[in-house]
Amino acid sequence: MEQSDIRYLTPINIEVKKEKYCRFKKSGIKYIDYKNPDFLLKFINEQGKILPRRLTGTSAKYQKRVNTAVKRARHLAILPYVADLMK
Repeated sequence: MEQSDIRYLTPINIEVKKEKYCRFKKSGIKYIDYKNPDFLLKFINEQGKILPRRLTGTSAKYQKRVNTAVKRARHLAILPYVADLMK
């Protein structure tokens, strides 16, 4: 059997890693407005939980600002604390 005759039962996994970047640093956003619920919905999943840094790719500095903005919006009833399928 030659090298080219080898066949695999499952396809070989070739991981293409998507490069993460902080969207705030890239676009130059300094202040995260808690009164803009459409923007804050990008950082919340369907149940209303705040998405972690490893999923969104934001830096630690801006993740803290996102957290405080979401929590302020929840406190003022702009965003819900808990939801069933928000998006």
